[in-house]
Amino acid sequence: MSTSGRPTPPFTTLTISRPANGITHVELCLPEKDNELIAAFWSEMVDCFKQIAEDSECRVVVFSGAGKLFTSGFDFMDVAIDLLQPVGEDTARISWGFRQIIVKYQEAFSVMEKCPKPVIVAVHGACTGGGGMDLITACDIRLCSQDAWFQVKDVDFGLVADLGTLQRLPKVIGSRSLVNELALTGRKMYADEAKSCGLVSRVFPDKETMMAGALEMAGEIASRSPVAVQGTKINLVFSRDHSVEDGLKHMASWNMSMLQTQDLMKSAQAAKEKKSPKDVVFSKF
Repeated sequence: MSTSGRPTPPFTTLTISRPANGITHVELCLPEKDNELIAAFWSEMVDCFKQIAEDSECRVVVFSGAGKLFTSGFDFMDVAIDLLQPVGEDTARISWGFRQIIVKYQEAFSVMEKCPKPVIVAVHGACTGGGGMDLITACDIRLCSQDAWFQVKDVDFGLVADLGTLQRLPKVIGSRSLVNELALTGRKMYADEAKSCGLVSRVFPDKETMMAGALEMAGEIASRSPVAVQGTKINLVFSRDHSVEDGLKHMASWNMSMLQTQDLMKSAQAAKEKKSPKDVVFSKF
């Protein structure tokens, strides 16, 4: 980590900034390539979010794309180098090598979900190609501008989406029929439909107002107790993938220790005095 607490550069595909206390802004920054997910992206995402997870100065993340669109997805020339040059003496060994490659790509998005800091993703323009939907469905809150559109394009490339869309999208939007339609046809979904089905929670007129809205929301989250915020994310993700009974058991085990925090008394005192959470100073976490 750097002395500022931010993820340590250099990154070639990401830029990192701290627009306000507690907020880390991660920007996919290859506008000249329509924010293609090139070879360096996959390892840089893992490095970046693992550092963010341990950064006690960061309480929330905003993720966005530079330039005219969010992402055009995979750089298939880079991917082809891995896929078209298999290494191994037989089918079993070649297959195991392919599996390791897929798992490496999957981790670049799963690391966002595993990060205890909430991730707000702000999408403008295209969110397409292999990887776009995989990325945003691994985030906690999704916002977009009116010009945004979304596409599960893998079938157009002769591929089965294997980086998280088929696993996460059904739990994000709830309609199995719509998920099947999007994944099997590769059609585009525009902002209004994305809002109506629950893929995004807010639609803004343009990128500028969207980024202002994302940072305002991030500020609200950052002003709350980091013990409460991070515990809430961790338990939401756990409960999504487990039964209600298992979720409640996990919650009881979690809070038997996490209730023993000064943040609880500070928040209660602020509420009693009719103060905003923003008026409370919480320790780093």
